[in-house]
Amino acid sequence: MKDSIDFGSMNISTLFRKLLIPTVLGMVFSALFVITDGIFVGKGIGSDALAAVNITAPLFMIAAGIGLMFGVGASVVASIHLSQGKRKVASINITQAIAFSALLILILSALCLYFIEPLARLLGSSDRLLPLAIEYMAWYIPFLVFYEVLNIGMFCIRLDGSPTYAMMCNAVAAILNIILDYIFIFEFGWGMMGAAFATSLGTVVGGLMTLIYLLRFSRTLHLCRIKLSIKSLLLTLRNIGYMIKLGSSAFISASIACMMFLGNYVFIHHLGEDGVAAFSIACYFFPIIFMVYNAIAQSAQPIISYNFGAGQPERVRKTLHLAIRTALICGISFFILTVLCCQDIVSLFIDRSYAAFDIAVNGLPYFGAGFIFFAVNMIGIGYYQSVERGQRATIITLLRGVVFMLIGFFALPPVLGTPGIWLAVPLAELLTTFYIFGIYLKDRFIVYRR
Repeated sequence: MKDSIDFGSMNISTLFRKLLIPTVLGMVFSALFVITDGIFVGKGIGSDALAAVNITAPLFMIAAGIGLMFGVGASVVASIHLSQGKRKVASINITQAIAFSALLILILSALCLYFIEPLARLLGSSDRLLPLAIEYMAWYIPFLVFYEVLNIGMFCIRLDGSPTYAMMCNAVAAILNIILDYIFIFEFGWGMMGAAFATSLGTVVGGLMTLIYLLRFSRTLHLCRIKLSIKSLLLTLRNIGYMIKLGSSAFISASIACMMFLGNYVFIHHLGEDGVAAFSIACYFFPIIFMVYNAIAQSAQPIISYNFGAGQPERVRKTLHLAIRTALICGISFFILTVLCCQDIVSLFIDRSYAAFDIAVNGLPYFGAGFIFFAVNMIGIGYYQSVERGQRATIITLLRGVVFMLIGFFALPPVLGTPGIWLAVPLAELLTTFYIFGIYLKDRFIVYRR
């Protein structure tokens, strides 16, 4: 089950490839969680249902963001401890991350269910979409804890040297989701409940697979018993705080939730429910882009963190440059694909009879312009996380996901009309790329003067 991987001495290109291929495949399968829901909901239930799912999507992305935050934080800390031969400490770190994040998600899930109707309205639901949004949320919020465990477990399993098993966890969960989506929506006619329940059952299986690995099959990292003494709990809280500091910028999924939240409000204001349905197609397509870039960043992260802790800066530099080149190639390819195949992409989700079809076809090429810059931004954020510069990575994430996004959504539509709504996200990505290059050049200038 464990792959042949040595973070400290293996050739960088070979090591990166051994991590990247299964990680990309696993992330693509993970993206299928979202995409298959969109395809089955759009084809099996309708345009309004598609819009309603997109209304609830920020909750899912926030949960993913919390998982990435703790996964990155724990992985960076554990990588450095492993490079120093401290296996037990590394195992304690990942156990604390999984246990604390699971408890946090359970509390947040209970609050969301208790305030489910006002929450749906807060997320931008109209009266027409409200019953559909509530039905969907009611069947996936209770199972978010398994999605959380699956997200964090991926980092731990890859760090343990088993990226192929990590891929299988996502693959099994996604394939099960596809099969159940078809059965629940088309055969049983369960509608929104069926779509949500299919996704939930897939995450349950994936989460249990990660726990089984860490409990029974891991060789380096394993789950430990958490001591409940006051001293141990205080130490746990200190460790959790440091992981959050390192991984807070990985809350980039929450910035994607911010994109969806702001986009839903702007689109429904300018174009109504059909506009939200069109935007939802971009949001369903976007997870593939995000997951591939995230896979590149996550493949580089343990290599960078391990060699940073071991004091090998040349291996860190080589890994960073390889990750940037790979991400840029993917970004350019995704943009070209979006421009050439936008009608085919939209046709996967809805028929031409819906008004949202033409809105999405006209808007996707504008939206796709941001994919190139997003590639650079993801690698930049991942690099600063990996070398324990979490504050800088967090600033980049906040600028990209909140400040620049607000500027785009509220400044461009009055000037450019409907194209301006679609160009808001690319503008935020472009400004973020300029900022990253600016601080990179500043760091190089400081080093040169020394």
